[in-house]
Amino acid sequence: WVFKQLYDRGLIYEGHRSMHICPRCETTLSQSEVAEGYRDVKDLSVIVELELVDEPGTYVLAWTTTPWTLIGNVALAVGADIEYVKLEKPDQGDGKLVRFIVAKDRLEEVFGEDEYSVVETFKGKDLVGKAYQPLFGYYAGDENLEHRANGWKIYAADFVLTEEGTGVVHIAPAFGEDDMLLGQQNDLPFVQHVKMNGDFKDEVTDFAGANVKPADDRMATDVEIMKFLHEAGTLFSKGKYEHSYPHCWRCDTPLLNYSTSSMFVAVTKMKEQLEKNAEAINWSPAHIKEGRFGKWLEGARDWSISRQRYWASVIPIWRCECGEEVVVGSVAELEKLSGQKVEDLHKHVVDEITWNCTCGQRMQRVPDVLDCWFESGSMPYAQMHYPFENKKKFEANFPAEYIAEGADQTRCWFYYLHVLATGVMESHAYKNVIVNGIVLAEDGKKMSKKLKNYPDPMKIVDTYGADALRYYLCTSSVMQADNLLFAEREVDEVVKKVLNLLSNVNSFYQQYEGKVEVADKPNTKHVLDAWILARLNELINEVSAGMENYNLVTASRPIRDFINDLSTWYLRRSRGRFKVEGPDQVAAMSTLHYVLLELSKVMAPFTPFIAERIYQDLNGHEESVHLAEWPIANKKLVNQELLENMKTAREIVSMALQAREENKMPVKQVLSKMQVMGLRELDLGLVDIIKDEINIKEISFEAGGDLATVLSWELTPELIREGMARETIRKVNGLRKDAGLTIEDSIELYIVGDDEVKTMITEHGEAIKQGTLASNLFEEKEELEDTIEFKANDHDVWVGIRKI
Repeated sequence: WVFKQLYDRGLIYEGHRSMHICPRCETTLSQSEVAEGYRDVKDLSVIVELELVDEPGTYVLAWTTTPWTLIGNVALAVGADIEYVKLEKPDQGDGKLVRFIVAKDRLEEVFGEDEYSVVETFKGKDLVGKAYQPLFGYYAGDENLEHRANGWKIYAADFVLTEEGTGVVHIAPAFGEDDMLLGQQNDLPFVQHVKMNGDFKDEVTDFAGANVKPADDRMATDVEIMKFLHEAGTLFSKGKYEHSYPHCWRCDTPLLNYSTSSMFVAVTKMKEQLEKNAEAINWSPAHIKEGRFGKWLEGARDWSISRQRYWASVIPIWRCECGEEVVVGSVAELEKLSGQKVEDLHKHVVDEITWNCTCGQRMQRVPDVLDCWFESGSMPYAQMHYPFENKKKFEANFPAEYIAEGADQTRCWFYYLHVLATGVMESHAYKNVIVNGIVLAEDGKKMSKKLKNYPDPMKIVDTYGADALRYYLCTSSVMQADNLLFAEREVDEVVKKVLNLLSNVNSFYQQYEGKVEVADKPNTKHVLDAWILARLNELINEVSAGMENYNLVTASRPIRDFINDLSTWYLRRSRGRFKVEGPDQVAAMSTLHYVLLELSKVMAPFTPFIAERIYQDLNGHEESVHLAEWPIANKKLVNQELLENMKTAREIVSMALQAREENKMPVKQVLSKMQVMGLRELDLGLVDIIKDEINIKEISFEAGGDLATVLSWELTPELIREGMARETIRKVNGLRKDAGLTIEDSIELYIVGDDEVKTMITEHGEAIKQGTLASNLFEEKEELEDTIEFKANDHDVWVGIRKI
């Protein structure tokens, strides 16, 4: 159907194309298949003498590394502005003077130390139009050969160089793209003297049946050609030439560059419309739109869609020897024409379907099949069997919302979808494109089973989980059309710094779940709650914007920073709030429940498994997070002033902690005061957070200058004892953890020490009890199972606990 639409719009025509074929497989090869089979080989090269018609005794010297193509020679090419010389030298046979034409820059290479005299110097353009005698007579004498009058003459071509050879190129349009294009530009005869299997055609009588590149002796036929030329007196010289030559990736047979008739899509006719339609497409990354894809559209050429293969979708053209042609656009149409039931569209079946032409002869399908990219480009219509079925459904969903593939598809699938959509629907085929790069091994090489230079993907999944691998790739440069050097340690880092952090936060929440009734939407005044809700809604905005623009990197990367903030700042600073019954505990629990629930929805596209687990833990009565509505950010909660102030508070904390480390003052030791320079004031709630985080009693502010902190290092006995109390709380909680106690378990606490320890208990006993979930505190030793001894500011302390 797609082919017929293009044909009916005048966008299908027949011409010639150059391609590579495998003579043994008798199939054409794609560019990627050809690229796989190059290897260095030695071939014969020859320089032949072609006598000018109007200057008998004057010979143009042409060089080739494929002597077998000389039978198909129909022209010579020179560089219009290259300097050529006509020289005179004695013939090696009878000694008569003979004249040769060659590029001036190739004189020394071609003639070496031979004696000669230069008769004339001129530009290549002065040779254009001169006729010469054909090397072989199989086709030159055929008066029915199309464009015969233009053959066996000299033409100018910009691909002629003087780095090798003679500066004169032999032209055989049936065997090379440059040759073919020159032939099309100048209406040269098209001589195809070789069959698809690599054998010479019957009319090549001196070599009939010989294969041009025998697999067992690749130079055998070239040697025979060379002998023929020598006997004819047209061989100037011979040699061997080492070069990279393509071989079949299946059977290792030397490939042939082969020009043949082909169906083309007239892309150049649609070029203006292609570029106009492309303006509506959004690309991620954006630079590909005007860059790689845009440049490819600018240079778009007509697309050859014919292939000579055994297996592919058939070209739906039936022809009769009388010239009648029918293009079939559906199975129903084919059944009506042929009177046969058609249930199988494979080539070997369809080739047998014929019917009578109006002239009485039989209509036969052309033997070629379609380029596989024509099939790929037809995918939008084929998947819905449009227009024969699902017409409304298709038209409601075309163009597609988005497609995703590797950067190499810019010139393949993305391009061919666009060409066919423009030709058939006068539209673009898709609205958005996500382009990824290639995942390489960590050493920068292509991942290879042979080299074993990459880890088994399933082992990566088994070791780190699918979420870790998925998130690593989503946030990597490979999603920006760049290549990625796969590093297993970076997948491990995702586990540690993203998934494990989040799991720990969820586990912490689960410890307190059920203690209070959480609100669906938290109503809280606490600065930490307000901040994490602002961060959550900021995250939803960022991820949503990235997803709407189909930019997975900008959508996924902020999640990592948010989880870090949630775990290492919000939860760590809020832990005490979860332990004490009251409104603040309800606010903290409600906030964390809400944040985790909304976060699971945001993460679902990137880490579907942990997102589902958290969603079910929090909201198990719902079916799945993947069926939940996407969260909508509450712009009122995105308090930019609070976000900036919290950022400043954390910077102050970082400075103060660094100063403590430099002065070897542990955080457990309370300090009296700190002055913050460069800041007039800060919200009281944030000041309290800073105090608690860096363990300081008072903070003052002084405007002007850069942000800096000045801490007082003077320690009073009272400050020392408060530090001892904090250290005691830390040790007792460690003892609780080792004993397997949870927050549900209350204890009796026993502390024994010297007078300074007793004073510490007097001053800070209630804080110690609250911080360790102890119901009672006794200053005596007991025979207990769980005990510990440690030093608190050089004072020996013994502690024991008993579960109540």
